Amino acid sequence: MGIFFDIASAERHFEQILQLQKQNLFSAISQEQQAQQGFVFAEHTVPLLKMMAAQLPQVIAVSNGKIIGYNLAMPVSMKNEMPSLVPMFAEFERSKYKGNPLSTYRFIVGGQVCVDSDFRGQGLLRRLYHETRDRLSPGYQLCVTEVAARNSIGLKAHQNMGFEVVSTYHDGTELWKVVVWDLEAPR
Repeated sequence: MGIFFDIASAERHFEQILQLQKQNLFSAISQEQQAQQGFVFAEHTVPLLKMMAAQLPQVIAVSNGKIIGYNLAMPVSMKNEMPSLVPMFAEFERSKYKGNPLSTYRFIVGGQVCVDSDFRGQGLLRRLYHETRDRLSPGYQLCVTEVAARNSIGLKAHQNMGFEVVSTYHDGTELWKVVVWDLEAPR
């Protein structure tokens, strides 16, 4: 059963991304499952995914015609498209990487990464991020995102692939870790 990587471009791609997202939403799984498997927070829509795809590659992992993982990428220019992410973007404006404000770097926002539970433990998160980096237009320096502090599985997976925690903040509901991956670092 082979896995290949592609860019989400068809309606069925966006629908399958949302289906996988829904299966892994923090509100859809138990706290025990969250602790053991990780979870995602943001809920996207097909129109929003299409808007993101028009600007940056939305990488998907496919096996037997089914999306089994995705890595969404969002440009900073879309910071007001999802009200739930406004606090994250505000924290980005306060955060620094290597002593410099994030705003001094050209970065993409890690819009969300998710791997189907049947395919976890195979290094797909790493492969999805690397595939995204390889498909970006030149000039991007960083990938910046946030991970819920209580999502220890997700945070550890990001740190294992090279993301660094640069700040921590509370949005009134959840404690978050802002993490940065240097896209220009050697493999």
